[in-house]
Amino acid sequence: MQWYYNMNMVQIKKEMKVMSKELIIAIIFMNLALLFYSIGVWSEKIQKTLKPWHLAFFYLGLICDTTGTGAMEKIAGGINFSFHTITGGAALILMLVHAIWATVVLVKKDQNMIAKFHKFSIIVWVIWLIPFFTGAAMHML
Repeated sequence: MQWYYNMNMVQIKKEMKVMSKELIIAIIFMNLALLFYSIGVWSEKIQKTLKPWHLAFFYLGLICDTTGTGAMEKIAGGINFSFHTITGGAALILMLVHAIWATVVLVKKDQNMIAKFHKFSIIVWVIWLIPFFTGAAMHML
């Protein structure tokens, strides 16, 4: 019985997927991106105005997303053109445009744009969720 148990454990260990350091880094940073970006976008939406601290969370989300994406690219050995990478690239560009536009709006102190900015934020956030969830789903399969 002991022999069978030991053989089973060896087989189980061989079949277990061990996460690489890069994958752990990618997962941590992508989840931090989700956390920071969501805090920035939803706080702005709830408060109905753009504030400097929202902008800080937009940039934190962008930095974490870029770091996580870089780790994933390293794991993949480069960029492969798939639905996930195309939507992910588009989402990163949108996040960058979003953060830069938020910076310009705050610097100009345009009260009309500050009050309306949250509508654009929600759209970018929803688009960003597409590659986030497709990436998670791809890894689970």
